Amino acid sequence: MEQSIPVHPTVREAAVGPSTELRHATLSAGFITLLVISAASPLSVVAGGFPIGIMLGNGAGTPALVVAALALLLMFAAGYTAMATCVTSAGGFYAMVTRGLGGTAGGAAAMIAIVGYVTLQFALYGILGGVTSEALQAQFGLVAPWWLCALIAMATVAYFGYRQIDFSARVLGCFVIAEYVVVLTLDCLILFKGGASGINASSFAPSTVAGGNPFIGLLFCFAAFIGFEATTIYGEEAKNPKRSIPIATYAALILVGCFYSFSLWCLVLGAGADQVVATITALSDPTNFVYGLSQKYAGGVFTIVLRGMFIMSIYAGLVSFHNSTARYFFSMGREGLLPKGLGLTHPVYKSPHRASILQSVLCAVVVVAFAVARADPVLTLFAWLSNLATVCVLALMIGTALSVVIYFRRSAHGHGAMRIFWLPLLAAAGLSAVLALAIANFHVLTGASRALSAGVLALVPIGALIGWQSARRLRVKEPARYARLGQNRD
Repeated sequence: MEQSIPVHPTVREAAVGPSTELRHATLSAGFITLLVISAASPLSVVAGGFPIGIMLGNGAGTPALVVAALALLLMFAAGYTAMATCVTSAGGFYAMVTRGLGGTAGGAAAMIAIVGYVTLQFALYGILGGVTSEALQAQFGLVAPWWLCALIAMATVAYFGYRQIDFSARVLGCFVIAEYVVVLTLDCLILFKGGASGINASSFAPSTVAGGNPFIGLLFCFAAFIGFEATTIYGEEAKNPKRSIPIATYAALILVGCFYSFSLWCLVLGAGADQVVATITALSDPTNFVYGLSQKYAGGVFTIVLRGMFIMSIYAGLVSFHNSTARYFFSMGREGLLPKGLGLTHPVYKSPHRASILQSVLCAVVVVAFAVARADPVLTLFAWLSNLATVCVLALMIGTALSVVIYFRRSAHGHGAMRIFWLPLLAAAGLSAVLALAIANFHVLTGASRALSAGVLALVPIGALIGWQSARRLRVKEPARYARLGQNRD
């Protein structure tokens, strides 16, 4: 009798050959929430982005603007999560726009999404390299160029992206919990010691909120929330996506929004509402604002920990955005809008490994190019491209909100008119106003000239045109495949 030879599961699976499917039912609502919160990089936003927003915007009134931004995003989330119960695809915004506005509009949305998420990854590598290089010199006297720090981090992010997604989620979970604990500890110490001039609610007074330039401040607030929308990208991998995605979206928005508003209020109290702008302006690097408060209220050891957590926060965001971007590349390859090879998954890990490798290569090329050009990693690479990503995401949210209205005109799927019509329309109107402000003030946000700012912004319509043309070409050459664009993959 011939003896059978046992085959290891991974060997058996690898023998099947290339796949276009991600691993199903592997991510819980909690894991997805961690991924999304990590993408928001709460500590890096509080320590890195908001001090600049306070300085250029409305100063002590910034915590109230966070609440206003959260309210508008919750209106958007009403229709967004309703459509997420009907559209299950790693394409995220692209899939929703396709189902609502058609394949060519979906192709344009796909390329805008790729431009936005790719450039945001480039930007994060800039600030990670800059902050890490500074920290190594300040704490240990080590001189390491920013680009070397960025490339070392990039190698590990590439490894996590190549592997299965829940491995990354576990790593991110540790980072997220730690950074929340550190910042909230500083917040509590400031409150316990009474701040610079006592505990008060002046940050929420109408006169304070309207002071300075609240429109610029509002743009920084919306930029701080980038990443929450990534919940739908994991729809194919979620356990019970019709329930997990809405829960993760609302949980991420509310947790991050409350954290931002509360922490900023505490930081304003720590510096003094009437002194916070002057304090930040006097610094050569606005990111040192939080370090100064930490030194004053918590001491030197805590400040060292805060520096480390700041770096870890940016790193966690990089891992999360790498996953998001790879899934857009993967989805576009699988749909035929980009080379089909990108739409294959790893035979063992079921990860979008080829899309992940492409993302890593692009990041390496851009980091090396900026290093060769001797450009400042924070004031150029981060400032220019993070604001470009904000414009892309705002445009995508507007298109998605309109898609929700059109999609549910065919069938309400049991949802009420408020959730699938009125709130999406209000969100689209509000987000359009914010987008107009972002475009008009892009040179202020980036610190670049008007001509250079216009050149950077031109990447958005160029990307949209490329995506639109790609979808049109697919409609002519492969009409059957074009008809399947944006369809569910659950």
